[in-house]
Amino acid sequence: TRRGIQWLLDAQEADGSWFGRWGVNYVYGTGSVIPALTAAGLPTSHPAIRRAVRWLESVQNEDGGWGEDLRSYRYVREWSGRGASTASQTGWALMALLAAGERDSKAVERGVQWLAATQREDGSWDEPYFTGTGFPWDFSINYNLYRQVFPLTALGRYVHGEPFAKKPRAAEAPAEATPAEVKGS
Repeated sequence: TRRGIQWLLDAQEADGSWFGRWGVNYVYGTGSVIPALTAAGLPTSHPAIRRAVRWLESVQNEDGGWGEDLRSYRYVREWSGRGASTASQTGWALMALLAAGERDSKAVERGVQWLAATQREDGSWDEPYFTGTGFPWDFSINYNLYRQVFPLTALGRYVHGEPFAKKPRAAEAPAEATPAEVKGS
């Protein structure tokens, strides 16, 4: 674990972000690394996490969401963390900020509001942009579940807390509790 943490810390970009591979791109990388580092025990006060939080806040779109264009793989300086807001990329950013202890921040509030405002009547989100990539510039992927899973996960963590922050409610239930009592706790 220590070697993995050190590898991630060494891979952080100067601006505070992390490169991403299977999702586009620095928003995805940063959205994956912060929860991993905090789950591994790195404190949210660690300078690398604070730099990443500042980077995510700096690339949040005016509408409250996050997005990143595929061009960030080729034109890093101009497109890193830049693009039209998408549900999946907003979910990645929110999961990172929540893992970093930023639940009550303006950035999280605006991101949650963006997801709520853009959710369709059937509970899903539209996502017309590619947010997945197999090999940058060779082929991009529209993972249809990205636009559902990541926003829902982020909203769930916003409402119920981070999965690593405390024991699940069922784990806190007395051993003699019935399933109905556990479900209601």
